[in-house]
Amino acid sequence: MNNIILKAEGLCKYYGGVRAVDQFSYALEEGKLIGLIGPNGAGKSTLFNLLSGAVKPTHGTIEIGGEAVHGKRPDEFSRKGVARTFQNLRLFKGLSVMENVLAGFHQRSDLSIARGILGLPSFRRKEKETEEKAKSLLDSFGLLGKKDELAVNLSYGDQRRLEIVRSMATQPRILFLDEPAAGMNPYESRQLVELIRQVWEERRLTVVLIEHDMDVVMNLSQEVLVLDYGKLIFHGTPDEVRNSDLVREAYLGGDLDD
Repeated sequence: MNNIILKAEGLCKYYGGVRAVDQFSYALEEGKLIGLIGPNGAGKSTLFNLLSGAVKPTHGTIEIGGEAVHGKRPDEFSRKGVARTFQNLRLFKGLSVMENVLAGFHQRSDLSIARGILGLPSFRRKEKETEEKAKSLLDSFGLLGKKDELAVNLSYGDQRRLEIVRSMATQPRILFLDEPAAGMNPYESRQLVELIRQVWEERRLTVVLIEHDMDVVMNLSQEVLVLDYGKLIFHGTPDEVRNSDLVREAYLGGDLDD
């Protein structure tokens, strides 16, 4: 059995009388690629916000690597190796593609301002290494040729990919992807599926994604979690999810292959 990298127990988030997440418990195994689905309003994004530290739980616990982190700040989650993207793009649109990625690397960097001001060889060497890593990531996602372009000038699909690259630059152990294929056409979505799979395999990441495009979820995920009204109602392989009457009922009879 793989090591448990993240564990949630009895996780709840209430907004007034609304139970956005209600008694969610799950042990995430290291190296897994997990899909999270559910009808609109099921609590998927709220769960992501909880597991990435963006919001604090009303009740329940979260452990990363066996250490309790619930109630801690997002930067503390980041230091534990958690990174995420958002439904709404949060790029530095006035910066270049390369500068956006370097910002991700510097979030986890140990380079000191003093060494930078003094221009010490150790600083210059580390900066050069960081730039090479950034180029490698951009190349993996087909963006190296656009490294000097402003992020705002990229196509929507490329901006989506850049946000993933910037998240990868923080060198995460767990990567949460919130609707990475949103707004993409079918061709772009298929490309993204292959890129995510490639990065997951090569870098041995743990990946959790929310996605409304069922083709993306079913083609990528080893296991799929299904939320409804904030509760985890089912989890299993993509085939088990497709054949679950409980899941189909939650989607009001909708076709999970649409």
